[in-house]
Amino acid sequence: MQSYLPLLNASSSNNSIASLYRGVINLQSRYINTSPFCNAFQPPPESGIAAQSGNSDTVSPPYDSQIVFECKYELDSLAAFLEIAAHYYNATQDTLFFKQYQWADAVQTILNVFNAMMIGTYAENGTVNISPYKFLRQTTSGTETLSNSGNGNPVQADTGLSRSTFRPSDDTTIFQLFIPANMMFTRYLESTSTIMQKIGKGNLASQMLKLASNVRAAISAHGIVKDPNYGSIYAYEVDGFGSSNTMDDANIPSLLSIPFFGYLDINNTVYQNTRKVLLSKNNPYFMRGPVINAVGGPHHGPGYAWPMASIVRILTSNNDTEITSSLEEILSSTNGLGLIHESINTFNQSDYTRQWFSWANGLFGQMILDLESRKPHLLQQSFQ
Repeated sequence: MQSYLPLLNASSSNNSIASLYRGVINLQSRYINTSPFCNAFQPPPESGIAAQSGNSDTVSPPYDSQIVFECKYELDSLAAFLEIAAHYYNATQDTLFFKQYQWADAVQTILNVFNAMMIGTYAENGTVNISPYKFLRQTTSGTETLSNSGNGNPVQADTGLSRSTFRPSDDTTIFQLFIPANMMFTRYLESTSTIMQKIGKGNLASQMLKLASNVRAAISAHGIVKDPNYGSIYAYEVDGFGSSNTMDDANIPSLLSIPFFGYLDINNTVYQNTRKVLLSKNNPYFMRGPVINAVGGPHHGPGYAWPMASIVRILTSNNDTEITSSLEEILSSTNGLGLIHESINTFNQSDYTRQWFSWANGLFGQMILDLESRKPHLLQQSFQ
């Protein structure tokens, strides 16, 4: 839905982009109220499309396979629901829509899940807490299942951060306190509190603002680490015990995308320090080569850069040289297809995954419109 944002405006027509947003918000509200820990769902009954067989995973809480296709818990999925609502409201000011149907109930469900997933692995007396969510899959890939009998690696209690067992790439987190998702959740919790206030639910709006403020403080307390070369930077993941993961992944939310989703200003010192690490060999998933230089991730492994990360790099940069160089690499690495791939071998552009990756192609269009608005002179260059 992010890709349609530049075209979104108020409209009561059923054939409008606004109607598409309303449909997505309503459908996702239904899914969240039914299975809030899950990330992928079957077509709704109204579609007439039969449910597909998913994976034979062992998940707690259990789910209905006629409704859910896959149930990997990703905090960013809940944050994305809030993001879509905020974008729709900002573009349309349509408070009447949010008074209807199940949106407010879905937000309350999200808050319940977020708060439940703040639990640490151990109680005060040392006993092991029962996790609200567990996931096990029979697989040969370490990024497809959780350790410790489906609980994941231990998490410290009382950090003020909420756990995410999977990343937006669908890969497992190493440390469950996933900083970009907590940031994105906080940013859009703040935005949607305005909607909640407007529809007469002031108490819930106040709870949302208080939680957002507390999580921001927790991110500053636990999510910032010291790098010997770059100073204070944001960690990708932490566990609250002192362990942290310095890296980034191409999928949004990422550390590189922090200003893109509006958590911080692009000139923030800690962000700029972090950015320097992410776009260097000190990020274990920054892929380099003659074809393209961009952040990748464990989903396809070392050597494969994601053009989506180059697009995010452009969207979060004011440097004309950096933008031009990144845009040149994106346009020259399509293997003659003229489409944005999911990932590309940085030494062989004919070796790629997903020749047409819809998320990246939509984001590319959004990036072009952004450049047309703030740096139109760059688009007048020849990239042939």
